[in-house]
Amino acid sequence: METGSGPRTVPRDGVLASWAPSGRSAVPAIVGLVVVANLVGVITVVLLLLGVEDDGGDTGRAPVLLAVAAYLLVAFPAGTVAGLRRQRATNRWLMTGREPSSDEAGLALRLPVDTALIAGLIWLVGAVLVGSVAALSFPDPRVGLRTGVATVLGGLVTAGVTYLLVARAARSVTAIALAAHPPAGTLTLGVRPRLLLTWGLTSGVPMLGIVLLYLDPSNPGGPGELPVVFLVIVALLVGVLATLLTARAVGQPLRDLRRAVARVGEGDYDVAVVVDDAGEIGLLQEGVNRMAAGLAERERLRDLFGRHVGTTVAQRALVTGVSLGGEERTVAALFVDIAGSTSLVRRTGPEEMVGLLNRFFQVVVETIEDEGGLVNKFEGDAALCVFGAPTDHDDPAGAALRAARRICEAVAAAGEVDVGVGVACGRAWAGQVGAASRLEYTVIGDPVNEAARLTDLAKEHPGRALASEPTVLATTPAERAHWARDGEVVLRGRGEPTVTWVRRP
Repeated sequence: METGSGPRTVPRDGVLASWAPSGRSAVPAIVGLVVVANLVGVITVVLLLLGVEDDGGDTGRAPVLLAVAAYLLVAFPAGTVAGLRRQRATNRWLMTGREPSSDEAGLALRLPVDTALIAGLIWLVGAVLVGSVAALSFPDPRVGLRTGVATVLGGLVTAGVTYLLVARAARSVTAIALAAHPPAGTLTLGVRPRLLLTWGLTSGVPMLGIVLLYLDPSNPGGPGELPVVFLVIVALLVGVLATLLTARAVGQPLRDLRRAVARVGEGDYDVAVVVDDAGEIGLLQEGVNRMAAGLAERERLRDLFGRHVGTTVAQRALVTGVSLGGEERTVAALFVDIAGSTSLVRRTGPEEMVGLLNRFFQVVVETIEDEGGLVNKFEGDAALCVFGAPTDHDDPAGAALRAARRICEAVAAAGEVDVGVGVACGRAWAGQVGAASRLEYTVIGDPVNEAARLTDLAKEHPGRALASEPTVLATTPAERAHWARDGEVVLRGRGEPTVTWVRRP
């Protein structure tokens, strides 16, 4: 059960759908439900016994009814004590409000089954007792067999209804137990046995009872109308209750799962369903929670991965995988560097310098990504940006030149730092370099080196941005109008002169 900053549980709508006592109220509520279910069963069987008589007309019902009353005075308290003793460990951790151990959780998961078994055992003993008294009280001993069988059938229905009621009422207890003891391969009662139980309560036992009424050797004339009608009415009422409980036990978790999966499909991974079923549905609930947690972790890692290598590189790696190697592409490289950073850090101090760099790089990142480029790496107070790798760009040179102008304008408007921007275009190698256990996406080639060299010269020009002539000539006339031819310069490491263009201030 997640709280605080953990996953948000899927809310359940409706009072009946969400009602389940917990904590100190759980045990008294469950005991009350068991008593009510058994009383209903007793009243039903007693009403059937009131119509029992033999061929001689001597009903002999008084001793039977007295035996039933006496047995109830002993059986109900004994059954309650037996149930509490069986689940005393569950009652203990519920009353103290602590989390159960694994063994205690396993015992709590058996609460509905144990309660139904105790109820069934009490009814079985009662059937033997009442049947024996009836066999001695009526002239025809076969009436005792009829009475015992009727009591057994009533006990089966009562035990089944007891299981369904307790399973419904103990969902909060089951949820706490499953949090400490997650559902595994061993299931207490799966969907198939639960549906078979519902069939038995709604069809099997009532139909068997009607058949036995007509096959009863102690009543060759057949049953009267009243017992048959009464048995059919009881079957209908029990059928409605059993079907409703089973439908809610299966349908409500499935609705919760549907809402959770819908949220996951919408990208909300911070969601979880309460695991409150010890059968296949519980396994499905636990599986959906693991799926949502795994997707949330995957999204977190993808976000961290994208923040470190760039979203385009991260998306490409997730689709194609990562490996050493790359490809040659036509790219535009943009290199931006802060002028006078050494003296700046002395004036501001390291902490203030970090804040200044973060504000500066935010401008760079937003501008580059807006133009469809990639901030390939940060190098202290500088950044290398690439257009045309790892994904294609229809106008890498034009996008790089626009980005250079926008960065210079934004930095000048902020007035915090002075920069130099160099832009170059050409063929370069782009791909993963490093080792198999540690890779880095990078771009290597003459445009990168040329852009870095132009950056140093750009710091001395009023426009604060220099571009190579092939880069400016490769773009549209509209963008070219923002640049002016500056001259020729021999860059360090290059033997031939480079014709440069400068941004118009």
